[in-house]
Formats: sequence, structure tokens, C-alpha cells
Amino acid sequence: MKLKIKKGDLVTVISGSDKGKSGKVLKVSLKDLRVLVEGVNVRKKHVKPSQKNPQGGVLSEERPIHYSKVMLLDGQGKPTRVGIKQSKDKEGKITRTRVAKTTGQEITEAKAGRK
Repeated sequence: MKLKIKKGDLVTVISGSDKGKSGKVLKVSLKDLRVLVEGVNVRKKHVKPSQKNPQGGVLSEERPIHYSKVMLLDGQGKPTRVGIKQSKDKEGKITRTRVAKTTGQEITEAKAGRK
């Protein structure tokens, strides 16, 4: 299954305890249908001392959430659904681009969620 949310996109959480928070997608897991969003779903983890972390203690880390709980932010910073637009170029190659349903603008990795 191919998701319409990619690494580097800015998304907002639409349900759950972190509803309303937004952040950048750090990782997308197709196998589990989960996304890791920066600053969202932060949990505490108790860690024993080790060579990597000699002091141990309590660490805060982001945990993945299901992709259906997030929506992509369009160029104006508003949540939007995502559509796919297909077009053919002169050689006959089909190119697929993501399109914001609210504004109709094409979504690129650099523009996604920028204000």
C-alpha cells in the first residue's frame, strides 16, 4: 500500500491525545501503516545505564502513530486531503503529483506545510 504522506512533510494530528499538534514527519513505516512525527506522541522511557548511556534515567522519545490520525498541511498551513494528479509528458511518460484538495495546488516535499 502506498501512503500519500512522505518523510519531510508537515502534518497535523486530527485525533487522539495529541490532537491539534503539528510537526515534521521523521519516518514512515509502510509495514505498520505508522508515521513518526516530530514532537508528537512523546513518551517517557526508563533506561538502565549502559556504555551508550552511562547515566541511564528517564528519556523522552517520540513514538509512531497511525497514519489515519494525521493530515497533511497545505501551502497555507491548513489541513487538507491529498489527491493524485496524473499527466503525460511529450515522451508518453506518466508523472504523478500530489494535489491539495482544498486549494488544488501541487504539493512538493519542499512546499508541504510551509507558511
